[in-house]
Amino acid sequence: MTRGPLAAAEAALAADRAAADRAIWITRVSDADLLAQARALEAEGPRGRPLWGLTVAVKDNIDVAGLPTTAACPDYAQVPAESAPSVRRLLEAGALLVGKTNMDQFATGLVGVRSPYGTPRNVFSAAHVPGGSSSGSGVAVAAGIVDIALGTDTAGSGRVPAAFGDIVGLKPTVGAISAIGTVPACRSVDTISVFARTVDAALAVQRIIHGYDPADPYSRPAPPGYLRRAALPAATRLAVAEIDALCEPEVVRLYRRAAALFATEIFEIAPFLEIARLLYDGPWVAERTAALRDIVTARPEIMHPVTRAIVEAGLTRLTVDAFDAFHALATVRRLASEVFARCDAMLLPTTPFCPTLAELAADPFGPNARLGTFTNFVNLCDLAAIAVPAGFGADGLPVGVTVLGPAWSEGRLAAIADHIHRSCTPGLPPPAPTDDLGPGETALFCIGAHMSGLPLNAQITDLGGRFLRPARTAPAYRLHVLGSRPGMARREPGAAIEGEVWALPTTAIGALLALVPAPLGFGTVALEDGPCLGFLAEAQALDDATDITPYGGWRAWLAAKTTS
Repeated sequence: MTRGPLAAAEAALAADRAAADRAIWITRVSDADLLAQARALEAEGPRGRPLWGLTVAVKDNIDVAGLPTTAACPDYAQVPAESAPSVRRLLEAGALLVGKTNMDQFATGLVGVRSPYGTPRNVFSAAHVPGGSSSGSGVAVAAGIVDIALGTDTAGSGRVPAAFGDIVGLKPTVGAISAIGTVPACRSVDTISVFARTVDAALAVQRIIHGYDPADPYSRPAPPGYLRRAALPAATRLAVAEIDALCEPEVVRLYRRAAALFATEIFEIAPFLEIARLLYDGPWVAERTAALRDIVTARPEIMHPVTRAIVEAGLTRLTVDAFDAFHALATVRRLASEVFARCDAMLLPTTPFCPTLAELAADPFGPNARLGTFTNFVNLCDLAAIAVPAGFGADGLPVGVTVLGPAWSEGRLAAIADHIHRSCTPGLPPPAPTDDLGPGETALFCIGAHMSGLPLNAQITDLGGRFLRPARTAPAYRLHVLGSRPGMARREPGAAIEGEVWALPTTAIGALLALVPAPLGFGTVALEDGPCLGFLAEAQALDDATDITPYGGWRAWLAAKTTS
């Protein structure tokens, strides 16, 4: 039975007392106010609110009405009259706000130690960093104080703390969630992120807080259905990289274990690493400086010394160098699209290692830069990402991996990320079911190269398609070879043909059909469980084609062809 708001509030207070870590919070809601919130929600009842009874923490660069927003800089503090849209939607959905969390000042850092409010304690090792910049939000979830938390993510701030806390960090597509009421870091690539204990919980939060906001100039209209949960195709293929020289041995071992759950192919990671370095050694440093121009030029003394050194460096960046960086980024974005044309997602370690507090004290910059190895390029390349636990190393520290896909792929990535998490973490609650066909979607039965793992599947996923299930036709069809594709038509004697059902935005069906050459097309196909739109061929075009019906499907014929 789901606990009520009062039980949730009491559990949060007990967990916070047990953690005994004041550095998690910048502003904690008082015990009395939290219990008052809970009693009010309890009296109202759920009323269909999906987050009723769940506790939430909010990073202190996101506005909550009536509470100071400091971005971990006390002299910057201001008390907003309105909550950020994301916070407002969480509260309207029945969530209980526990407090505003600590962070690397002005969201500049991946370590979690650059704050005058102290350093939240890593749940698994007091000697190691908690990860940042969303340090308090990550620790609040990892310590079991809150069910969910909001962070932000520009360079990995919503993924690195997830890795170090053995939790899930969902980095949405840039522009999917309104940034109004959020202190900017690199405004063009910032996004609010979600921490939770499962992929499904994080995805559920994004469904609540996402949405186009005309007041946010970087907000983008989302394609329909992009947050609907896909099933995991049997032929999922991931792009993986040679990372041995970049990571600690236990990270390498657990990364390989996660990759072994899928078919894989190697992609060249070097160009992405070059772009990653540009986030803190290129024009985007100047973008951070622009966001804090008034402070940098008039009140630099109020900043944390490390943050100040980073942000002041943006004053010397040259515009001519910026254009070199923009051109390099365009090239790497093209490389990413080529990878996703062949693979369902990328898989990378979330971080190459977890530094100690002593290492950061000795070198405030080097370990932080290394932590961004696999995270800094992601927002620049306009990718979505879900960081999940991948197990524990021999040193007792958790290791995380991240599943990455193109913009608006969160629903498809969820199936892959959740499979990794469950394979590496026993005892999780049952996964959410695949979402049924939603409004604005059409089911399409695919029988050939458009199926998962095959060369034309990217035509489906690029249009927002998501895998629903394997399926078979009624025993009434014949399958033939038409060059590199199959052709299927209703003929006697017929047989059942195997394929896959994908959900596509209805508005995309015409665009896909335009890519299908004659004599192929779409028509109504009789499946074992009812009719469905699917690929069919003109019957007369099959008269002289090789009949492969006895194989039962295109995959089986390809496998036989390969081994013959």
